[in-house]
Parts: sequence; structure tokens; C-alpha cells
Amino acid sequence: MKSLPAETDYVVVGAGIAGLRAAIRLAAAGRVLVLAKTELTESATQYAQGGIAAALSDDDEVSLHFQDTLNAGDGLCNEEAARILTEEGPERIQELIDWGTEFDRAGARLTFTREGAHSRNRILHAHGDSTGREIARALYFKAKALKHVSFSEFEFTRDLLMEEGRVCGVTLIDSKGEVHTLRAAAVLLATGGLGQVYRETTNPSVATGDGVAMAHRAGAALSDLEFVQFHPTALFLKGAPRFLLSEALRGEGAYLRNAEMARFMPKYHDLAELAPRDVVARAIAHELEVSRGTEPVVYLDMTHLNGAQLRARFPRIHSTCMEYNVDIATDLVPVRPAAHYAMGGVKTDLDGRTSLKGLYAAGEVACTGVHGANRLASNSLLEGLVYGARAAEVMQQEAPPAPAHAGRAAHAADPPKHAANHGNHAKAGKPACQATEALIEEVRGLMWNKVGVVRSGHTLREALRRLEEWRDQLPAAETRRQGEARNIHLTGWLIARSALAREESRGAHYRTDFPAHDDARFRKHSVVMGEKVTFQ
Repeated sequence: MKSLPAETDYVVVGAGIAGLRAAIRLAAAGRVLVLAKTELTESATQYAQGGIAAALSDDDEVSLHFQDTLNAGDGLCNEEAARILTEEGPERIQELIDWGTEFDRAGARLTFTREGAHSRNRILHAHGDSTGREIARALYFKAKALKHVSFSEFEFTRDLLMEEGRVCGVTLIDSKGEVHTLRAAAVLLATGGLGQVYRETTNPSVATGDGVAMAHRAGAALSDLEFVQFHPTALFLKGAPRFLLSEALRGEGAYLRNAEMARFMPKYHDLAELAPRDVVARAIAHELEVSRGTEPVVYLDMTHLNGAQLRARFPRIHSTCMEYNVDIATDLVPVRPAAHYAMGGVKTDLDGRTSLKGLYAAGEVACTGVHGANRLASNSLLEGLVYGARAAEVMQQEAPPAPAHAGRAAHAADPPKHAANHGNHAKAGKPACQATEALIEEVRGLMWNKVGVVRSGHTLREALRRLEEWRDQLPAAETRRQGEARNIHLTGWLIARSALAREESRGAHYRTDFPAHDDARFRKHSVVMGEKVTFQ
């Protein structure tokens, strides 16, 4: 692979759906370098099973998709962002088809399925349950064919480069541990999610909150970080990863059963298993709490469905479960919730602009407010497509030519108070790598136990106290894993701080000490700048 250049026109940090879609648009304006932390194929997009939502079927309308999005968002969606998502979505998906994406069909007609909180069958899927992988394949080959787009793997983006209040590039740690400076006219954060902040997550190992942490250290505004979606059904088996069991399984008719084999969702919501994800996750959490088992689980039951059709519709899920001797067609599948998706992130406008000049964001790392307090199923891939394209359009209009002189890293230029307190010390008495891994596991366990599906003021304050105690144990970001430790810690602190400030329950954020909505005070978006949380 070619050596990394010293400068380019546009840097895209992340090679998932938002980053790839943006790169395709930016190629018409200048040189684009897409940076991947590991292999190009390792992103949340690759693991997206259920599909991508759009009002394309004969019995559907954009207005219905729009309303379903608002309903799932529990009173907090940015309505204009949701309107853009649902109105521009069909055109973006047609582009995917034109670029070779092979969605599943019945003959010549696209086939659609339904997931929780959707009023119509509007979920497109590919190869049964490998939708994200197929979309990423098509986008990558489209981008790779463009003259001005290049890719670089195994580049850990450590921080944003700042000059006179403007983002003018990034600093990187390569696979050999060497630090590089890369200047650009504009930077797009498309780093994906932050699920690895939690011990139990469906997210890939790269989802360590890097974009959120980098933006915060540079002084960018963040929004809605308290809203972390916990997917209700992740495979829960000893020795197995927390593999996502798509909501589409429940869309096909799967039931949830507790330890007593009773179907329980009808008592929690009129839509039963197809209720919004936050409702299902909390229902499962309650069933686990009252269970007498030493390691309680609930079960996903598909034994009443057509086994051959299940295996054909969900080949990836079926084959993965079979690796652990579980046949989804004949066995009850043990599941628990796991951190899955961040509704919040780097605050942007409807065109991907952040509060810092030269910095843009799109996809899961960004927060337009489109998802409100709870994302509607299968709107995530659509968001990456729609807002990746919109951000790129504005970047090529606004970004000046790439300057040719050196800048300085954001973390060295008057960072927010919390970021400045992140120390440069490895834990005493242990090898640095062991100390780093131990700290990461401590943070992830704390976040799962204290800032998880169900929260309270007491648990949140305890989490913040311990996170602040660990600040002086943070290593310097001399390696990728040390950088990830720093980002996991900071992102966890930001989530807990935002969750403590929101004294109500809404969507994915549930507090036992404030179990009701408080529209008068909190039907607003949280905004973090430095250590201060406000509601706007």
C-alpha cells in the first residue's frame, strides 16, 4: 500500500456507509483519502443485518415512514431532519441499486419486511440478513473506481489537527506505531458508534467512541449522548460473542419467552414483540430481574415458524447460531439486551456541519436529532446514506484549498477542562498493555452496571465518581489501544454526565428516580460543551 501523503483535499475518517457515500460525492471536488482503523471491511455497516428502511413499496408512503420515525423518537426527533431522511431516502437507495447493490427480490420485484414500530413492510434486505455487507460492497467498488478516492487501512486517527480555531487535518498512529500528521481542507468524521464503551455490545471492536472523543477534545459541541439504544436480542451463550439477532426475526413472528416459558411482551405493550426497542429492552431487563436463575436469560422462540423459510431468510444468523449448536428453527435461543446504537453524537446541522469550521460529521457518530430519543429500526443505514451525501455536498462547496503548512493537534491547543485532565500515566506496577486492557475492562463493566438499560441518579453519580478517579491512570495515546482506552473513558464520562443531567425518562434513557416524561424541562436536546450540559 502507498505511503500516507502529508496532505490531501478531504479526509474521511471511517469506511462505513456514511464515509463511503460521502467519498463518492467528494471525488468530484478533489482528492479524497478514506481512513480505516483496521481492515476496510470492519465497520458497523458490515454487521447490519435487518435491512434499510424506505417508503418504496406500493402500499407505503413517505408520510407514514416519517410519522413512524417521529413516534419511535418519543417526542424528541428533529422533524426537519426526519423529513429529509424519509424524503431523500428512496432516491439514495435507487442510487445503490444503480451501483450494483443486490437487494432481495421476488422475481423482478423488491421484497420488503417489517420490523418493530413500522406501520408498513418497508425494510429492504440483501442475501437474507447481510444487508449492510452488500451495501458496503457496492459502495466500496463504486468509490474504488473513482480516480480521486484512495483508501488507507490500519490508521488510528488519534486527534483532530487545529489551526486558528479551524480543523485542518488529523494526527494518526499507523500499524507500526508511528505518528503522522495529515493536513486537509476539511475532515468528515464517519467513525460510527460507541458500543465498546459497554461490556455487552453488538458493535464491532472498532466502535470505541473515537469520533465523539476527538470532537470533544477539539471543543466541538455534542448532543443527546444519554440516548444509547440497547438492542433487546443479542445471543447470550458462554464463549459466544454478543451476536445480534435481528429485529426482523420478530418481524417474521418470533416470540419472546421468559425463564418460565411464558410469552411476556403482550403485558408490556400493545405491539408486543414489535414494540419500540427501548420498550422491549426494558421489558427483558425486568424479566431478568425477577427471574430466579443464577444467570438469567429470556428466549427467542421461532419453533412455531416454518423452519426452511427461516433458514433461507436468515442464513447468516442461522449459520452463526449453529456454530454454538443452536438451531433457530428448532431451539429456543437465549438472549439478553446489549448496547447497539448511539442516537447522540457530534452535534451537526442538517448538512453535516459541526460547531467547528472545517469539521463535518455523518452517520452514527453525528447527531442531527433525526432519531430523537430512540431510533426506528433500519433507519441507521438510511441515515448514513442520506446524511453522508449531504455532508459531502456542503464540504466541497465550503472547504478552501488544502493549505500546505503545519498545524497543531487539538489535544495540545486549549482542550476542554475534562479532556485536559486526561493524564499520561500508565497504571503503576503493571506492563503498559496489561494496564490499558485492565482499565478498559473496568470502564466497560462500570458503564454496563451503572449507566445501562436502567439508570438512577445514584448509579450515575457513582459511575462519574469512579470515572473521575481513573483519569490519572489513563495512558498516553502512544498506541492504538492506548488511544482507544482514552476514548472509551472519555465517551463513558460524557454519556454518564448527559444521563445525570436529564432528570426524566424518555426513549432509550430510563431513570427509576424520574420514571415519567418532563416535557416542560426536557423536551429538548442535551448539548455538551466542555463539562457543561445544557438543554436546547
